[in-house]
Amino acid sequence: MNHQPISKALVLAMLLAATPALAQTTPAPETGSPATEAAEYAPQKALYHINYSGGIDGSGYKPALNNIDNHLNAVGETNLDLRVVMHGDGLGLLAAANKDQALQATISDLKTRGVRFLVCNNTLVGRNIDPETDLFDVWPEDIVQAGVAEVTRLQQEGFAYIKP
Repeated sequence: MNHQPISKALVLAMLLAATPALAQTTPAPETGSPATEAAEYAPQKALYHINYSGGIDGSGYKPALNNIDNHLNAVGETNLDLRVVMHGDGLGLLAAANKDQALQATISDLKTRGVRFLVCNNTLVGRNIDPETDLFDVWPEDIVQAGVAEVTRLQQEGFAYIKP
């Protein structure tokens, strides 16, 4: 007796019967539903480490800036102490912003929301970068002796390390 044709027919019938159930999707939550409201987060301390090139136009830094904005929006400005530590090629973010008004606006907005952008003095000296003329909106209090040492110090103080 050959049971194979019956088995194939049975499997095909089961698949066809299940197709409508598989096609149903859960509707997207409506605005104002618990899934779209801001979650309750405890206060956070976060360190974003930028030491990579963002390309000639700085566009490679935009995803990191978007992550920072999203982080602020999720946790809330009053619940988040956020530092961006830049060294090496990461200083390209502020160099690109020096020539790009949209990037300037983004960085300025993040600063008004409490984000601190910290610049490595070793990179400034080693690459002969003048923060007043070569970088956007860098003040003496934004300059740290060594970027990697600052990353370590902040981690020791409980800052979560994020590499965007």
